[in-house]
Amino acid sequence: MNVELVNSAPRGLVPLNQVAIRLHPDDDVAVVREYIGVGTTLEVEGTQIPVQSFISSGHKVALRALADGQAVRRYGQIIGFATQAIRPGDHVHTHNLAVRDFDRDYAYGVDVVSVDRIALEQQRTFMGYRRPDGRVGTRNCIGVISTVNCSAHTVREIARAFTPERLAHYPNVDGVVAFAHLSGCGSALGGADYVLLQRTLAGMARHPNIGAYIIVGLGCETNQVSDLIANYGLNHGDFEPYHITIQDGGGVRKTIEAGITAIEELLPLVNATQRTPQPVSAINLALQCGGSDGWSGVTANPALGLVVDELVRQGGTAVLSETPEIYGAEHLLTRRAINRAVGEKLVAKVRWWEQHTTQHGIVIDNNPSVGNKAGGLTTIYEKSLGAVAKGGHTPLMAVYDYAEPITERGFVYMDTPGYDSVSATGQVAGGSNLIMFTTGRGSCFGFKPAPSIKIATNSAMYHHMVDDMDVNAGAVLEGSATLEQVAAEMFELMIAVASGQPSKSEAQGIGEAEFNPWTLGGTL
Repeated sequence: MNVELVNSAPRGLVPLNQVAIRLHPDDDVAVVREYIGVGTTLEVEGTQIPVQSFISSGHKVALRALADGQAVRRYGQIIGFATQAIRPGDHVHTHNLAVRDFDRDYAYGVDVVSVDRIALEQQRTFMGYRRPDGRVGTRNCIGVISTVNCSAHTVREIARAFTPERLAHYPNVDGVVAFAHLSGCGSALGGADYVLLQRTLAGMARHPNIGAYIIVGLGCETNQVSDLIANYGLNHGDFEPYHITIQDGGGVRKTIEAGITAIEELLPLVNATQRTPQPVSAINLALQCGGSDGWSGVTANPALGLVVDELVRQGGTAVLSETPEIYGAEHLLTRRAINRAVGEKLVAKVRWWEQHTTQHGIVIDNNPSVGNKAGGLTTIYEKSLGAVAKGGHTPLMAVYDYAEPITERGFVYMDTPGYDSVSATGQVAGGSNLIMFTTGRGSCFGFKPAPSIKIATNSAMYHHMVDDMDVNAGAVLEGSATLEQVAAEMFELMIAVASGQPSKSEAQGIGEAEFNPWTLGGTL
């Protein structure tokens, strides 16, 4: 324990709102702003609560006595159950709080609100790349798609050949991106992993941020190039995408040379597409959080929820995901489902994850991670309630399978794992052309070809990692900005990045290694 922090903790009688935040009148806990410890007494609605131990920023202090087994609430919702008697002023965390099953009232559609949508002619605009099918890209890249891990090195070498100097003559081309991965063989032909991988690769090929692509395989893999093209209609009429296998091409070196030649022929064609004014309704925003802390559900996530609400009003799309990280909070989404079928589909996904984790001998509460817990998050229920705040307040219009093409406008959901890279890969393969990513511990996630905008939950981390963070939502805690003001800043930055301004992760070249299609397991 840091002695300096202990000594700097406030002493004497202190009003609760000076040192902690109680988010809902029904809450049994408050979240500590800085540090408090023995010697501090909290004044809460005329009651004095002596603090029983040192409690760090982002962690929880009990506001009332709780019996062993009693439900504990934050956000006005259950975040877990006491595993021992808890006194007022106690630190509430993993030593005295855990998950247990409890009934959730799904109440399908009871919280659906009407959306005051903005007419097309009044929508905000950004500078985007409009494709022949009407979709709009925020970037204009060339993809080099690997069908199997055996061609991963080859596609990376093809992409690396196109340095900024080599692309200088093509100002409308935002880069050449390799889509390498660890799969493509050792799975059943037509099996679940095979389908997931092909759907993901096809989604990247058809992505609005990809102006053209080539496909590179080994030759003998389960995930055959010809099957990928045929199964997902990647050949249009007489057009068939350029593809090559290392075995047919005469080895790695020759295949790299052939791939480079093919891209050199594509560059003038892709460069011919220029940015033009496009309505904000063309933005498909992936919502992500990673390295979360106790402030994620207080600052950055609710601010992102306001961005989502405005984007939906403007006719755009926002995609929430990470099913293991909405667990225990899914009832807040079913209540917003536009109809019962949408709500029931979401619940079915949750049930699948319960079965999936049981089959693999793990529990969903393995999440939160070590860093999440260090930042004050105790249970998956608590983490999920904060994560759901990213989705704002508008109706839930649809629920999609992993990497399934997103066709519905508005707020939607995609079933993905909680692992950031796997989740974002599914969202982008489904059509997301931009990512907003909240973090409290300091995730540096980037993803090519969809720029990732980072929102810090607290000022200390923002200033410490300022080269990686785009927005400081910690200003809300300091009182220097409201949630609405931070959301407005985020919305303007979203438009700027969609128009070509690099996000901080993008400016550092982060994002190619994060392509990570979901693998269910069962390697043969």
